[in-house]
Amino acid sequence: MAAKKDVVMYRGTGRRKSSVAQVILTPGQGEIIVNGKPALEFFPYATLVQDMEQPLEATGTKSDFSIKITVKGGGFTGQAGAARLGIARALLEASKDYKPELRGHGLLTRDARVKERKKYGLYGARRAPQFSKR
Repeated sequence: MAAKKDVVMYRGTGRRKSSVAQVILTPGQGEIIVNGKPALEFFPYATLVQDMEQPLEATGTKSDFSIKITVKGGGFTGQAGAARLGIARALLEASKDYKPELRGHGLLTRDARVKERKKYGLYGARRAPQFSKR
């Protein structure tokens, strides 16, 4: 029976709006795979990939880890934000020394903003029917 190689991996879960991202960091060359596709192929805009890579740039570990991300729910903006938080949390699990840089850039804070629900009697969350004096 062959002995199993110890594979080092760090996990992080990120949430944004209605999206959830599960991130797995392993030592590697810096490729990012999102739902089985390269990040630039999965996300329609390169700016979303740049936003997602912010924790790696803040800690200077862009080429040190290979990242596998599974995202569910929401749209691509929420998914990129969830992946960013997941990467930051996984980096924190890899080394506690990254905490000041990540905290300083605001990358460990979950963005709690969600869409406000529609209220009865209104056209949207806050849009009221036009007022008529007479």
